Amino acid sequence: MATTPAPAQDRSVVRTLLRLWPYVRPVRARLFTAAFVAILASCVGLVIPLVLKWMVDGPVAGRDPAGVWLGALYLLLLGFAEALLFGLRRWLVARPLSRVEASMRAALYRHLQRLPVSFHDRWASGQLLSRGTTDLMLLRMFLAFPLTFLLVNGVTILVGVIIMLLQDWTLGLVILGPAVPLLVTCVFFEKRYATAARRAQDQVGDLTTVVEESVLGIRIIKGFGRHRSQARAFRELSHELRGTELRKARLLATIWGVIVTLPEVAIGAALVVGAVQVADGDLSAGTLVAFLSTALALRWPVESIGFLLAMTQEAATATERYFEVMDEQTEEAGPAPESVPADPRDRGLRFHDVTFRYPDAPPGSPPVLRDINLHIRPGESMALVGTTGSGKTTLTALVPRLYEVTSGRITLDGVDITTLPREALRAKVAVAFEEPTLFSATVGDNVLMGAGDTAGPDALERALAVAQADFVHDLPQGTATQVGEQGLSLSGGQRQRIALARAVVGQPEFLVLDDPLSALDVHTEAAVEAALRQVLADTTALIVAHRPSTVLLADRVALLSGGRIAAVGTHHELLRTNAEYAYLMSGAESGRQEEAR
Repeated sequence: MATTPAPAQDRSVVRTLLRLWPYVRPVRARLFTAAFVAILASCVGLVIPLVLKWMVDGPVAGRDPAGVWLGALYLLLLGFAEALLFGLRRWLVARPLSRVEASMRAALYRHLQRLPVSFHDRWASGQLLSRGTTDLMLLRMFLAFPLTFLLVNGVTILVGVIIMLLQDWTLGLVILGPAVPLLVTCVFFEKRYATAARRAQDQVGDLTTVVEESVLGIRIIKGFGRHRSQARAFRELSHELRGTELRKARLLATIWGVIVTLPEVAIGAALVVGAVQVADGDLSAGTLVAFLSTALALRWPVESIGFLLAMTQEAATATERYFEVMDEQTEEAGPAPESVPADPRDRGLRFHDVTFRYPDAPPGSPPVLRDINLHIRPGESMALVGTTGSGKTTLTALVPRLYEVTSGRITLDGVDITTLPREALRAKVAVAFEEPTLFSATVGDNVLMGAGDTAGPDALERALAVAQADFVHDLPQGTATQVGEQGLSLSGGQRQRIALARAVVGQPEFLVLDDPLSALDVHTEAAVEAALRQVLADTTALIVAHRPSTVLLADRVALLSGGRIAAVGTHHELLRTNAEYAYLMSGAESGRQEEAR
């Protein structure tokens, strides 16, 4: 299973979170306004103890009922104002933060589409899904709550401590006693929680991968009776994730216990000292009430430190994971090679000394393809034949630049494909793979994906006719019928014919077919080949073939052996002159006869 890159051990949480600024910048005005409103609400809350002091030392001490009722009215108005301001803060941040999350998700999706195939070969799909869902949800929650309240609570604590020191500095020092132990505990907690948060989020990605693979491969699981082993694998990953989440909970419980206990002890000590001072006449009862009320008002800002730090660490980890993908270089990255004037002799599709090694191959390993020299002339179709694992599919993937050649070059009509924008290149080259992929869309949409935006019903019907895919008209809604996920509601041959229709619908200049008829029965294959000959007469084609009938579609044949082109010629020439080719075709012909029976 593909895993994510190892996280950096020494990271700056602030520096990591600052990478979110380009996404937050468009809504910064509302976020700053919301933070100001929240600070104002907290400061309104700190005025309440001062009103209590006035009430105790004034109307209560003087037995003035009217003053008590007036003080109660003040308290009611202050409480109402505080609630209104906090409600306004939430209204200010709800819509813009949803927009930030949506823009980040859209940016991630666009980036994934532009990343090379080699990236997707390395990364598990579940890891990418968790970054686009769970991680972005954590970031939205961080921007909505912890980011604001780390500032708000900091200001509230500062203002509250100043108020307490102004009321009685000795009691203020008693309250400030736990500050150093709290700071040490937070530093200790931060490092350990960051490690646990990263592990948990990676494990969520692994679990997502298992679920996705189990859903997509449900036929295999049921067919081989492997539901118990899959359930066991899921339970093991779930158990690991549960253990990590419990470790996070233990860390959070520990810091919460410390953060709650120390201030409570300090408040208790302040109550004792203050009561003694009131008894001695050194402190008024109202001042003590106001002091303790202020201290109690600061309980939530102090106690929430652990919770806010935990969410901040998770947000930093989510940011780190998000940018691990966003920092990957896209296909367009890097300087384009200098354009070389087209050589008239290179018309058609040509491979010039092409060597290819997969990007993640071990150092020193032999290349998959070596010194490939092959020329497919304009309007010519060439079959590519070879044993399993000889590199045929890899060679076809180089033409639309799904992978980049390690050395050498490929030209279309004399133009190096690396000098062409990928969009222009893939408008010229159409592909059909042996394992067809269909999307959860209509049959028509799946086929027209291979054409430009201007393709209409006529092009669709023509492509379906070439691929002998008339069966689509018998579906419940015809070409408007929704295809299930991966097209699994259709047979393998039906999926392959729709994929072939998608390849030819745009009438491309160059056609690359990777054994496109392997799943068809004998009679359907013959009908498709007859229609396909008309298409091949007007295009330059490279066709991976295993059957003699498919080989006979081509004008010439290239034999790929050991990563090299071993021979090129017509089918009949190679049968006479090349033993390896004759052996491959004799095996294919024998299998074909068995299939016909």
